[in-house]
Amino acid sequence: MADAVRADPPSSLHRHPVPRDRNAYAAIDLGTNNCRLLIARPAVGGFTVIDAFSRIVRLGEGVGASGLLSDAAMDRTLSALRVCAGKLRRRHARRTRAVATEACRRAGNFLLFRRRVWHETGIDLDLIPAEEEARLALTGCAPLLDPEIEYALVFDIGGGSTEVMWMTTGHHGRAPALIDSFSVPFGVVTLSERYDGSLPATAYGAVVGQVAEAFIQFERRHRINQAIAEGTVQMLGSSGTVTTLAGVIKKLPRYDRSVIDGSLLDVPTALSVSHAIRDMTAAERALHPCIGRDRADLVVVGCAILEAICRTWPVARLRIADRGVREGILFDLMAGWRPPAERRRPPDPRPHP
Repeated sequence: MADAVRADPPSSLHRHPVPRDRNAYAAIDLGTNNCRLLIARPAVGGFTVIDAFSRIVRLGEGVGASGLLSDAAMDRTLSALRVCAGKLRRRHARRTRAVATEACRRAGNFLLFRRRVWHETGIDLDLIPAEEEARLALTGCAPLLDPEIEYALVFDIGGGSTEVMWMTTGHHGRAPALIDSFSVPFGVVTLSERYDGSLPATAYGAVVGQVAEAFIQFERRHRINQAIAEGTVQMLGSSGTVTTLAGVIKKLPRYDRSVIDGSLLDVPTALSVSHAIRDMTAAERALHPCIGRDRADLVVVGCAILEAICRTWPVARLRIADRGVREGILFDLMAGWRPPAERRRPPDPRPHP
């Protein structure tokens, strides 16, 4: 994931103009670190991606200390959202949903930012709770789960928080169902900022222990380790951390979603490579084709969070998902999802003061 901008492989995109049949749906996931757009058309068994966009914007930079979105972070994000708005116009999206997550949940000036986004781009940001974020991520990742394995532990390492979901998979013909979800306020941006932007190797173990401690409550509630010992649990990870790690392990010359999405990693190997990444210099990480400058200071924290998850729930293999909230939104929209009545009115379109 070397570049600040990442889209799906060209093979998955139409190379000709999209007819104006308004049969496209669009999803925007505005997180603490990334702004992501996916535009797709319904297809048998799912959808076909016709356009995609991803840019690292670091919207949550400094929110942990100030409780506010900074002017610089908002400007970066608006620049990315203008690109998204242009794509939405060109693709004539029939319906669009744009969600904002952890950084905006923490920010005292989110409503002012939302108004500014609407005024400058026409995009209406929907601030969603952690539970809704987890549901959307799970909906987007569900097609990768093996229905022959009764339970799944799904996690998403974000910029401002990490979500863990415990679910049944549809074993023996039953419908997949979320049992419970859990969110901890540890993400790659928020933890990085505690260490002035870069987690030193000497503090790595302490972060692993701190994050693992936060998961104990969820483990005690569901006794997931007992199911792991019985061989009835699969684990799936959705985040820039795990997709980057997979690219490094596979020694890709550059990140390739088609190779990574749905792939399996041996957990001991993943943790060994995590330690190798931890021990690299920042310059070495920045030069790696699957890490790059924009993730060089975040991937180490992500690896520490991943190790905490794997220490708490010691599965043998991890399935990688380069998908999540955006795909969940698209599945919802194509199934006829509508926002609650109180959210249907757009924000006040008056200029931001």
